[in-house]
Amino acid sequence: MKQRIERIKKQLHSQGYKLTPQREATLLVLLEREEDHLSAEEVFLLVKEKAPDIGLATVYRTLELLSELKIVDKINFGDGVSRYDLRKEGAEHFHHHLVCMECGSVEEIMEDLLHDVEKIVESQWEFQVKDHRLTFHGICKVCQNKEVKAN
Repeated sequence: MKQRIERIKKQLHSQGYKLTPQREATLLVLLEREEDHLSAEEVFLLVKEKAPDIGLATVYRTLELLSELKIVDKINFGDGVSRYDLRKEGAEHFHHHLVCMECGSVEEIMEDLLHDVEKIVESQWEFQVKDHRLTFHGICKVCQNKEVKAN
């Protein structure tokens, strides 16, 4: 984790920003809870445990900065809540998600499923793709099994 923080620190410095204690506390929470897709409020509550003096506005600004620098991806699963997802190191693109409409679970697909689609978009529409996001909304395996057992 320390190595990842160091690499992010270098990335911040290369863009003219410092890794302040507040930014570091926010990054630590995101690293510790990497699989959780936390909202800004959830990040704030967890950061507050590490840095009691931090304010909600500081956490929001930090998350927005990290999002602008593509260290963090800001995502919305259709529930009106922005969530923050640490971008995987070396990832060319944002990863994909499967969102269960029954229980709200979120699964990640790390494989880039849209490489061929990007090439088609670039050639047919002369559009230079920089990134993409794909979220599937449906019913997860667990909820499907519950439904089968109930019938």
